[in-house]
Amino acid sequence: MSILASLAKAYDRIQDKPSFGHSTEKIGFVISLNEDGTVANVTDLRSGEGKRKSPRVMQVPQPVKRTAGVSPNFLWDKTSYVLGVTGEDFDGLDDTKRAKKTQRLASEHAAFIERHLKAFADIEDAGLIALRLFLQSWRPEQFVEPIWPPDMKDQNIVFALESDRRSDAYLHNRGAAEALWEKLSATDESPKAVCLITGEEAPVARLHPAIKNVWGAQSSGASIVAFNQESFTSYDHEQGDNAPISEAAAFRYTTALNAFLAKDSRHRIQIGDASTVFWADASEAAIAVEAEDAFVAMFERVDESIEARKVGDILERIRKGQPLEEVAPELSHGVRFYILGLAPNAARLSIRFWFDNDFGVLARNYQRFVADIRLDPPPRESNPPLWRYLVETAVLGKRENVPPNLAGEWMRTILTGAAYPLTLLSTVLMRIRADGEVNALRIAILKALVIRNFKNEKEAPVSLDPENKNKGYLLGRLFAAYEHAQAAALGAKVNATIKDKFYGAASAQPRKIFALLEKGSANHLSKVGKQTPGFRVVLEKAIGGIMEQMSPADEPFPASLSADQQALFGLGYYHQRNEFFKPRKTEPADQKDKG
Repeated sequence: MSILASLAKAYDRIQDKPSFGHSTEKIGFVISLNEDGTVANVTDLRSGEGKRKSPRVMQVPQPVKRTAGVSPNFLWDKTSYVLGVTGEDFDGLDDTKRAKKTQRLASEHAAFIERHLKAFADIEDAGLIALRLFLQSWRPEQFVEPIWPPDMKDQNIVFALESDRRSDAYLHNRGAAEALWEKLSATDESPKAVCLITGEEAPVARLHPAIKNVWGAQSSGASIVAFNQESFTSYDHEQGDNAPISEAAAFRYTTALNAFLAKDSRHRIQIGDASTVFWADASEAAIAVEAEDAFVAMFERVDESIEARKVGDILERIRKGQPLEEVAPELSHGVRFYILGLAPNAARLSIRFWFDNDFGVLARNYQRFVADIRLDPPPRESNPPLWRYLVETAVLGKRENVPPNLAGEWMRTILTGAAYPLTLLSTVLMRIRADGEVNALRIAILKALVIRNFKNEKEAPVSLDPENKNKGYLLGRLFAAYEHAQAAALGAKVNATIKDKFYGAASAQPRKIFALLEKGSANHLSKVGKQTPGFRVVLEKAIGGIMEQMSPADEPFPASLSADQQALFGLGYYHQRNEFFKPRKTEPADQKDKG
């Protein structure tokens, strides 16, 4: 099923969904009118305190899609349209810019008045008559305290009769207003065509409603389907005629997507720069919710409410490799799962990834990913969410610095079971060389890449493998041994360890570095022997054991290592370094005196 068709179908399961021709919007204030059009009250609908006040969400007539032109909404809008006032400061502008801004403000307010006076020409409803009288008498100069609060500027405004306000009944909810809006919406003589979603002939949407709350996109919204260049069109078709989708279908898919993208939605997570929405289609609503909770627990931090339910046990057993058919048979068959990743692209949205398959397939691919990144010793945080791994690819460890496209590409390969993006390998190696941080999360990524992309599962073990003869792995272990010898000889307060100075070069061009490290280790071991003879024996055995694994016929220190060998270098270094920190068994007395 296509993306838009899946979203249009998902519209049916949205609770408190707006009806066709309406939209869920954030409203800050309501202006209460007496029947003669005078203002009875101005009420702040927002909740919270100070600058953190949140507007009330309510269903209103669907907004127009604004570009550069002046287009008022019906029965509601921001204050620049409704009242002709704005919080924008014009004083700091030069005369030309100030004049343009002032003219724009006047044009927006005039357009709002003109649209409503024209629509109200023959109405008899008391509420709509009151609004007509208000618009005919209102002047922007009347916007003064105390009736008109300054923080009302640029908020969205609705109207109500004072007699209806206390029961939360607004002008746009009145029967006459609903009938008028239906009539006005139907007057648009849109051409008919066969809808690509429903397969039925219906009026085609020329412009689709805006998609909002995509991270990094325009606050006014963006589009998935848009044609704004001649090169994008064909056969002289304009805008939506190039991909005919009915007005009803466009409303359904955009309404569903906006509901999933809402800030308090349980259907969205953030994967790098990709705002990711997901939903399940199952025979029972409870099973769909269970699948959705399981997905959140797989890729995002698990909250206590999910952990305490059945999902926590399901996820733990999945991570241990148990088949979903045994763990949760109700999820293994008959549950269709959809995942959509969206990223900003000017006024349009890019599709980072799209998954449409059975939940059982998703669970198997997730199990494979968990097996790829399994590492001993594991990260301090048990089962880190995907974003924690992604942060390790970012400059300064900031989520906003995750390389564009990387998060989406990695997520796509995890969902589908395909090879991981090679840019992930180069990015992690680059970050290690740049900041010298070799931690469990980065090494787990490198291990996963070696296993899936280079098919070296045996050479990328979960824990230390003393019998592994891979040259990159052995050199990483040897580097860790040299580092430990330096720390034993000079103490932990060394200004710069060999890792700080040589890790990047040693992992890429071993021949240039390891000869120096070998000479330095002799001095370090000599010093350790004077301080702790028994520990010198331990270090010499460790170094000698690693060197014995290298084939004597080969040059022990190659001129260079490939990218996958550099990844194994990091894995060997991580394993050997942590091996040294494990508690050592007490040595026999006769061994302590040997130098």
